[in-house]
Amino acid sequence: MASPLLASLLPDTTVLSDDDVSIGGVSLSKLVATYGTPLFVYDEATLRSRCREAREAFDDGVAFASKSFLCGTMARLAFEEGLCIDVATGGELDIVLRSGVPANRVIVHGNNKSPEELELAITEKVHRIIVDNFDEVERLQALVTSSQPIDCLVRVTPGVEAHTHEFVRTGQEDTKFGFSVSTGDARRAISTLRDIPGVSVHGVHSHIGSQIFDAVGFAEEIAILADLTRSDGFDELCVGGGLGVAYVEGEHAPSIREWGRAIRDAARKAGLDANVRLLAEPGRAIVAQAAVTLYRVGAIKPVSARIYMAVDGGMSDNPRPVLYGSGYEAFDIEHPLAQRPFGVRLVGKHCESGDVLIDEAWLPQATHVGSVIATPVTGAYGYSMASNYNRVPRPAVIFVKDGRAREVLRRETFEDMARLEV
Repeated sequence: MASPLLASLLPDTTVLSDDDVSIGGVSLSKLVATYGTPLFVYDEATLRSRCREAREAFDDGVAFASKSFLCGTMARLAFEEGLCIDVATGGELDIVLRSGVPANRVIVHGNNKSPEELELAITEKVHRIIVDNFDEVERLQALVTSSQPIDCLVRVTPGVEAHTHEFVRTGQEDTKFGFSVSTGDARRAISTLRDIPGVSVHGVHSHIGSQIFDAVGFAEEIAILADLTRSDGFDELCVGGGLGVAYVEGEHAPSIREWGRAIRDAARKAGLDANVRLLAEPGRAIVAQAAVTLYRVGAIKPVSARIYMAVDGGMSDNPRPVLYGSGYEAFDIEHPLAQRPFGVRLVGKHCESGDVLIDEAWLPQATHVGSVIATPVTGAYGYSMASNYNRVPRPAVIFVKDGRAREVLRRETFEDMARLEV
């Protein structure tokens, strides 16, 4: 038995009535009637509010971590709100540039940047390249010249183990990312890069993990980075991303503003030069709560141990429960204020026993085949990690604002997938 869903898990502009939900002044029932299901619905006001919060909490150069959710419209929105955009592949760089974001507001990441990706980044004159390994240093030596320079940060691994799922920890020694501080590789990389004509090293970058709920790990990270760079005269330090968000009732996460204050306090305590720009790369914290995903119930199957409720999406549009055991809430958009006594295992339509969206979802007793179920806090790592498993097309993505809806990514079709056949 569960009470009605907490409003704190929903986008900022959500309004709940007895028989419908509106976000951004747009009825979810009407969106379903127009665009079908599954459907991602993003509240533009929430997105812009979180971007502004990040811009105000950190210094210029703070970036939106586009891997969390990237399309041209999202890239432009983050840029309009004063953020840089961080990308990790040539494909991400391509769509950001196509969207109209200037290259000098793009930060290029990646632990295996190809020569072609590096050449594109250098030619386009991106804002920063985050250098990850010694093979990349060699590639830069061959590509960078005094007439074709780059600005960079050196990604380092500080040896901090964030309290999060092992698959999203990145700051410990045993990781594919960055140069180790403890072995001296970070110091050697900084020295080598500084000796390359045309390379300007502005500072260091680190990322200790994702879905982190307290500032303890970040404070430890900053202390290590401040000590590493104390005599370098750098003008930037980036703590990466990783700020967690609440996905289910009972979880509590700091706001971006609170995170920024904690980072600044830690920098002050570590004795970091006050002139060093403090940067971060929030992604999940910007987009997660801004969206809900809508599904239609197709089958309800009681078995001996539980009731299975199958919807028309699943692990192809939200793989996080399968990958990380991530938890979510659910509610019926026709009964958003009702008690939720109906316990079900919410599953997808894919040919996998593990295709479970919510292991124990609570819904109103009136929920039936044909009902539309919403899962909130699905703005991060849903569409961006979506697949065509079982040849299921990716859903459409809708942005809502001031009573208007706009389709920013159309629903994929069978024809779209068939075009790859040769």
